[in-house]
Amino acid sequence: MDHFMEEVVVKKGRTMDDILYILSNIIMVISAIFAMMMLQPLLMSFSVFGLILVLLFAGTAVLLFLFRDRLRTEYEYTFTNGDLDFAKVYNNQKRKTLGTMRVKNVEAFGPVDSNEFRKLVNMPGLTRKNWFLNRGGNLYYFYYQKESAKTIIVLEPSDELVGMIRKYLPANTYRA
Repeated sequence: MDHFMEEVVVKKGRTMDDILYILSNIIMVISAIFAMMMLQPLLMSFSVFGLILVLLFAGTAVLLFLFRDRLRTEYEYTFTNGDLDFAKVYNNQKRKTLGTMRVKNVEAFGPVDSNEFRKLVNMPGLTRKNWFLNRGGNLYYFYYQKESAKTIIVLEPSDELVGMIRKYLPANTYRA
């Protein structure tokens, strides 16, 4: 029997992010319109100040176009028979794969509010990857070593996903 579960972590209390997203769209359009309007007089009589303003407004529009989707970020965890895939999704359109992990290769797994996590997080040379959105959420960590690089991943799985992960963990790996 296959064990499969897909989970999407969405930020709670997204009102401010939604307002910023709408505001960035408005500012992007206004900046693009201003850049186009200021381009015509610039072509008639060149001035350095006019060129700087056109570049400033056009640059603002382009940067907002490229980075506004990051205001609506979600994380996706996909568990399939002991393999856990991580992805970051921007505005339900762009997907960035973060990696895949075999749960049987994990050296420690448990809740972030445990003493074991506090010991691990203070180790020298540790790389920490935060793949969660809600700080007050139910956070768990994975600790593993790969080619002498120590890594800890903090994520926000549901209780059902934690139960599935625990079935595939090696003995004495879960630390509460």
